[in-house]
Amino acid sequence: MKQRIITAVVAAAIFLPIIIFGETPFIILMYLIASISLYEALKMRGQWIFTIPGLLSLALLWVFLIPTETIGIISDFGYSKIELAFLAVLLFLTYTVATKNRFNFDDVAYALLSVLYVGIGFYYFMEIRLEGVQFVFYALFIIWATDSGAYFIGRAMGKKKLWPEISPNKTIEGFVGGIVCAVIVGVVMTFFTDLDMSIPKLVIVTAILSVFGQVGDLVESALKRHYKVKDSGHLLPGHGGMLDRFDSLLFVLPLLHFLL
Repeated sequence: MKQRIITAVVAAAIFLPIIIFGETPFIILMYLIASISLYEALKMRGQWIFTIPGLLSLALLWVFLIPTETIGIISDFGYSKIELAFLAVLLFLTYTVATKNRFNFDDVAYALLSVLYVGIGFYYFMEIRLEGVQFVFYALFIIWATDSGAYFIGRAMGKKKLWPEISPNKTIEGFVGGIVCAVIVGVVMTFFTDLDMSIPKLVIVTAILSVFGQVGDLVESALKRHYKVKDSGHLLPGHGGMLDRFDSLLFVLPLLHFLL
């Protein structure tokens, strides 16, 4: 627990000021974290980033992450993100032939889905930041409240397992407790920042985000269990990898963008 707290404090000291400042440093940070997350996702299946398909996946991710405000970087060349994604698919499939199916259709599908899984979340992280830094902190506090509420209420009151095949320690009581804590924190935040939502709408939006934040955590747990790995990585002592820390945000931020 001590190691987890130290890592969390150091990470917050680096991460939060960059979120507040925004602009280019924030975009660079998102690209860095997303790239590490993609590396971890590919590694779980035994695919490596420093290979032809790995580098192609990384290039596709970087194109996918280009923020709306700078999309002219590729449109100036007469292309769109979708067209470049189609080109990447063709290159992936060509590589299956070149390797005589050592890199096969399933590997292509996993690489492309990994790019989308990681890319969608971090793309909308940047889009939400453009909406206002208060929405980023709202999402972060909702996730932290959900995780803490689910953990402590689950430990104190949890009896019925939520989904033991995927995450043996999670309970239904903890799941509900996480939602309740997130709603309380969301309402409290309205007294300190402008979220531009009425209280009834805020309660509904917060509850939805809390539910899907926990679903995001379960999705990554299912992925790790399928590939028989304990953590997505070891970059963050006591916390695992980047995917282990951002799995909930990958679901919450796109949903928050759509709900806003």
